[in-house]
Amino acid sequence: MGALNLLLKALLGGGAGDPSSNLSPEEAHRRLKEKNPPQLIDVRTREEYREARLQGSRLIPLHELGGRLREIDKAKPVLLYCRSGNRSGMAFQLLRSNGYLNVAHVRGGILAWGRSGLPVETQGI
Repeated sequence: MGALNLLLKALLGGGAGDPSSNLSPEEAHRRLKEKNPPQLIDVRTREEYREARLQGSRLIPLHELGGRLREIDKAKPVLLYCRSGNRSGMAFQLLRSNGYLNVAHVRGGILAWGRSGLPVETQGI
């Protein structure tokens, strides 16, 4: 039965609330340190990004995401984040509905990331 559940999950995918796609800051940080890390996409505003961001992230504001999907490689994992997790959840749904299968987002966003004591860049851009 376990193999069937994994197959169904792979075919149907979970929503943004699916635990495998809704990562804790610590799990997201671990994945970013792997040999082949996910594409890290910040879906906040430019102003928010200038104030603080995760190292190695690329800014694609949520309101621009639909028109910039070609900038995100479907063949590579994607990790999304925002301020608190709401916008990245919406971005997750948008990517999944456009054929991105390996997508996750940071539960609690950059706020939770910072509260976890993980590094946040604050130097100006």
